[in-house]
Amino acid sequence: MPTGTLTHILFNHWQYTLQSFGVDQLEVKTTFAQLVEAYSTAGRYYHTLQHIHYVLNKIQILQAHTKDLLAVQLAAWFHDVVYDTHSQDNEERSAEYACQLLNSLKIPMSQITTVKRLILNTKYHQASEDDIDSQILLDADLAILAAASVDYQEYANAIRQEYAWVAETEYIKGRKQVLEKFLQRQRMYFTPFMFEVAEQSARANLQAEIQSLSCTSVPHKI
Repeated sequence: MPTGTLTHILFNHWQYTLQSFGVDQLEVKTTFAQLVEAYSTAGRYYHTLQHIHYVLNKIQILQAHTKDLLAVQLAAWFHDVVYDTHSQDNEERSAEYACQLLNSLKIPMSQITTVKRLILNTKYHQASEDDIDSQILLDADLAILAAASVDYQEYANAIRQEYAWVAETEYIKGRKQVLEKFLQRQRMYFTPFMFEVAEQSARANLQAEIQSLSCTSVPHKI
């Protein structure tokens, strides 16, 4: 999708979300520009605005099951706003960024607290049984794992580019550990819908990547 088209679509989404809170139009534009800048920093190849668009679309599919749709959508916007492959506290810093920006927009503190919790849960991709909003965000965030093989390969290549500073041997070791940890889960997707339509494809993609890495034979974030 052309960058201009993507930005326009995302701005409309951001505007619609903030309208629910009565945010001034100037502040809508200013904060959107800040998000665009954050997601366009050098070194991002997967964790970009395209990823945010993808996650928001998946949330839309699952939205009927949310308890607080606005909080889930806001968490999607901010969950990767800080992304440094050299760092281990991206989720904490992203949550703090979200708290500060949303507080400046006078978003209710109850929803800011929810957004923070949702973002922090993306660190290990875990959610309790009764936390449907976290489950939906996590399933949307990991929906790429079930993509068609060509799209999955593009995703895997983009992750490798984000970790270009890691030596090949170390990257292969670390990446395989991350993928194997997900495969060891009883289920990778929490929501019944995603489990039904995506679980098998995701497992096949991860197993195929592990096999590919083994043939050519770190990262914290999948």
